[in-house]
Amino acid sequence: QVQLVESGGGLVQPGGSLRLSCAASGSIFRIYAMGWYRQAPGKQRELVASITSGGKTNYAHAVKGRFTISRDNGKNTVYLQMNSLKPEDTAVYYCNLIADTSYSGTYYPDNAYWGQGTQVTVSS
Repeated sequence: QVQLVESGGGLVQPGGSLRLSCAASGSIFRIYAMGWYRQAPGKQRELVASITSGGKTNYAHAVKGRFTISRDNGKNTVYLQMNSLKPEDTAVYYCNLIADTSYSGTYYPDNAYWGQGTQVTVSS
């Protein structure tokens, strides 16, 4: 089974920085994209940033210029460097994977997976 293990969340003051990591493991044949979503209390989950296997990136308008997404293809790991954090960045951040995988002999093409989420709190 595919697993996504996230790390790096925590409490930081406004203007501070955090780096999130997400490592994917399991029977993964091909990764199409990895990304980060976030969900604040009472709000819908929203895309923060994504990166394709070819390195093309996409950012939410609210984080452009402050957040940077990157990947280590050899380690199936995606990172989110978050700088100049604001209180409105407070949310649970979820890692997302789009990949071809297999489990118990069944092939799953172009399937989506989610991490367990990591809390990011920006407060003084």
